[in-house]
Amino acid sequence: MARSTLKTIAILSASVLALATPVAAQEAVPDDLTTIAPVPKDFDPPRTSWGDPDLRGTFPIDNIAQLPMQRPAQFGDRFYLTDEEYAQREEQAGRSDAAYAAEDESGTIGMGHWVESDASGRRTSLLVYPEDGQLPAMTEWAQERYKAGRSSWTPNTHFDWVSDFDTWDRCVTRGFPASMFPFRYNNGIRVMQSPGYVIISLEMIHDARVIPIVDGPEAAAAMRWPENVRTWMGQSIGWWEGNTLVIETSNIEDGDSVSEDNYERGPSPLNMATFGVPPFNTIPTSAKASVTERLTMTGPDHIVYELDYNDPEVFTDKWTARLDWTRDEEYSFFEYACHEGNVQVRNYITAAAAGVENTEGGAASGEDGGGH
Repeated sequence: MARSTLKTIAILSASVLALATPVAAQEAVPDDLTTIAPVPKDFDPPRTSWGDPDLRGTFPIDNIAQLPMQRPAQFGDRFYLTDEEYAQREEQAGRSDAAYAAEDESGTIGMGHWVESDASGRRTSLLVYPEDGQLPAMTEWAQERYKAGRSSWTPNTHFDWVSDFDTWDRCVTRGFPASMFPFRYNNGIRVMQSPGYVIISLEMIHDARVIPIVDGPEAAAAMRWPENVRTWMGQSIGWWEGNTLVIETSNIEDGDSVSEDNYERGPSPLNMATFGVPPFNTIPTSAKASVTERLTMTGPDHIVYELDYNDPEVFTDKWTARLDWTRDEEYSFFEYACHEGNVQVRNYITAAAAGVENTEGGAASGEDGGGH
């Protein structure tokens, strides 16, 4: 991935976007911090001119980007922080704001703009199932491919050709559902609607999901593509259950990071650049992978986004994440110029080749490559 190009854009993006970030939606915290609060269903959202709940708007998820996917061990079995822990999280976010302000005052742009955070709410992780806040164990088949996978994030990888890099390194896609989770920058999400369609536009790599809306799961099943037709983001079809938009996605491009065939290499369902995700970007995706999402407006400026992921060939159980989306119509998408000027893939390959030439006997030492 063109990290130098991305960093320039990301810094400019961060310096503008942090000027006015709304306070994150505060999820109702139950007295028992070891239970997850139900999604509120009592808000009556405005309607589009054709009668559907109106989800249209810009909902950047920068404000939850510091929440890890998996629950850190110190929080035990709690879904939420204590009051004291939350005060500490707010204090840390305040230090980020102070660094930002200091750079503005001095006329410089540095780490204060590059690594910004806010309190991100009271939750201890994005995962809400399994209840221990940890991803389910991988199957033996998946573990083998995870450990043998190759990308620019894996240590001791020798880079011979583009087939040694993952789809994100090559500016193709973060994949699905990885693209729906936060990163350190380019976290814009924009929802658009027209009669019969919902479009979810993503700032990172500018993926756009065009989702037809049907009467229900039976109508969705009738529209499914043949098994052998697959795309990076899969085939997403949605329907309304009351005021909740339900989206089911199948036909996700399958593959792993082991194959020498570049066309057989698939993206990881979780991108390691999301906090708390396993390293290396080498989790495989099988042909059985499916995703169910639910978008529920809980207030005029807030959407609760839930995602169930199920891939029995890879994980021993399903897992569920819940994200709070907060409207910010001042947020602007910035160009994700990834492939333009992307010299890093070439540099990894040429550096690895130079390492081979400098190794006695011309054999690779097995310790070339490495992550970012």
